[in-house]
Amino acid sequence: MLISIEEFWQKFLRDTERNPNTRYFESFHFDLNEKSANGLLELVLSGKKRATASSLLAYDKENSPPPKVGDLSIVTDWDNNPRCVIETKAVTIYKFSEITFDICKREGEDDCLETWQKGHAKFFTLDGEALGYKFSDEMPVLFEDFEVVYVK
Repeated sequence: MLISIEEFWQKFLRDTERNPNTRYFESFHFDLNEKSANGLLELVLSGKKRATASSLLAYDKENSPPPKVGDLSIVTDWDNNPRCVIETKAVTIYKFSEITFDICKREGEDDCLETWQKGHAKFFTLDGEALGYKFSDEMPVLFEDFEVVYVK
C-alpha cells in the first residue's frame, strides 16, 4: 500500500509522540539512478550506511540551506515512496581531497578510498553539470552523519 510523504510524516509524528507541528528538513532519495538509489536505501535500512556526502555548492545553486544537527529527513525509494526518517547527528565540511577512508567508510558503500573517490567524482561531475557547478578535488563536500529514527 502506497502512502504519501505527508501521511508518512504524520504517522511518524504520532508514532513517536512528537510535536505535531514538527517539520521535516527534506524528503529525498539517494543518487541519480533507480538501482543505486534503492541499493543505498537498503544500506540505510540495514544500518550499514550511516552517513552521506553532498556538494556544498549544490545547496548554493539550489538556494537551499544545508542540513544541520537535529534535522529530520524522510528517505524514499526511487519512486518517492517514504521508507524511513533519519536525524542528522553531525555535519562536517571537507575539501573532496581531504576525505579519508575513515571518514567515507561511514557511508557504507565502498571497501576502499579509491572506489569512493571514483564513484563520488562521477556523481559530483554529473550533479554539477545539472546544477551549474564544477567538480574539483578542492570542492567543498558536506559530510552528514545520521541515525535512522523511524522505519515504515
